[in-house]
Amino acid sequence: MAGRTLYRLNGVAHIAGSIGDEPTRCIYSVRRQQNMPLHDRIIPYLERAGLYHLARLNSEWFWLDEPLVSAFVERWRPETHTFHLPFRECTVTLQDVAFQLGLPVDGEAVSGCLGEFETYMEGGRPAWKWFTVLPADASEETVCIYARAYIMMLLSTQLFGDKSANRVHIRWLPFVANLDDMGRWSAYLPPNDGKEQRVIRYRLALDRLTARDLSFIAVRVSFLIVWEPYSALDVLAVVHPEILTEEHSRLWRAVTSLIYFAVIEWHQVDRVVPQLGGVQHIPEDGLNVDWLYAKDGRGGDRWFPHYYQVWHLHWGNRLDAVISIDRVADPGPSANYLDWWFREAQQFLSPGAAFADPRGTQIPPEAFQRGSSQVPRRSQLPDMPDNRRVERRRRVGTRDTGREW
Repeated sequence: MAGRTLYRLNGVAHIAGSIGDEPTRCIYSVRRQQNMPLHDRIIPYLERAGLYHLARLNSEWFWLDEPLVSAFVERWRPETHTFHLPFRECTVTLQDVAFQLGLPVDGEAVSGCLGEFETYMEGGRPAWKWFTVLPADASEETVCIYARAYIMMLLSTQLFGDKSANRVHIRWLPFVANLDDMGRWSAYLPPNDGKEQRVIRYRLALDRLTARDLSFIAVRVSFLIVWEPYSALDVLAVVHPEILTEEHSRLWRAVTSLIYFAVIEWHQVDRVVPQLGGVQHIPEDGLNVDWLYAKDGRGGDRWFPHYYQVWHLHWGNRLDAVISIDRVADPGPSANYLDWWFREAQQFLSPGAAFADPRGTQIPPEAFQRGSSQVPRRSQLPDMPDNRRVERRRRVGTRDTGREW
């Protein structure tokens, strides 16, 4: 197991390869909420669609820390579908979706047909600019139209953001046609001042994490890393009881495909077992789906449930992909895992001069006390490498630097 290199795409095109030349690179062009007011009359429609909780997050405290997101983007590795931290991996799971966004995680894949990337525009303005204020005397039909516009805004900015500025794709129209059916589908900003320096501080703070850290402090930046935040009693007291039933929670442990039209991602929870309360074993090789990452949906109309039939079938059989995780009192990486991780992983991204410590990799005693865990059985799928893309990019080098990281 873990026989292949963790960094298959080194020298191909990874953002971490350019940190030395662009140390303050920060994400800016991210989709944002478009200041559509959440009118009381559209709330019943949002409840019917199962999106009211998300709408409340959107209007009350859905904040985006772009430098922090940028620091984590540098650590995302498509080879393993996880973020690589100095002492182990982590990722966003279906458990996070259920608890934080209040969305169903068991349902049909979000897919269908895509044409070219047309958008509905009127008079040169995005469509939702016409829905900023709901008239006081609006009929129920008009309220329903505003509710659908609000939902399209939520889907295209909060759930499935991209870099297309303030436009929304027409692919969402079929999904808002029947609000009662939306439950079938599974799943104001901080100031811009000083973002570049915050990226550097966040990167350094992540580099300084150790296997024993649950919290750490960077210059002017305070973090708290909690690997099982949803086990706290105050969290369990406010979540919907249905989330905690085995019928729904078992999918948090499914190693399966996550589908969004032309985008296929791998729910690699067998590499982040401590997030679900277990002891992390040395994982098997990550699934190579580089060919899927090369797809963006352009190139004419396609019915994606047929074009990606294997992956849709895998999601359809998601219950067969649920792995067994033995919960323990002290979840975390095993000693064997840490020994392997310290030898194989690229742990640090900041320049060496930024550290005041020797970047020690001592395995803490509690890791030995956790013992080891067995690699869970999981469904096997063939790799889908994109050799042509890799070879072409290898000739070009990593971005414009030609260096590996």
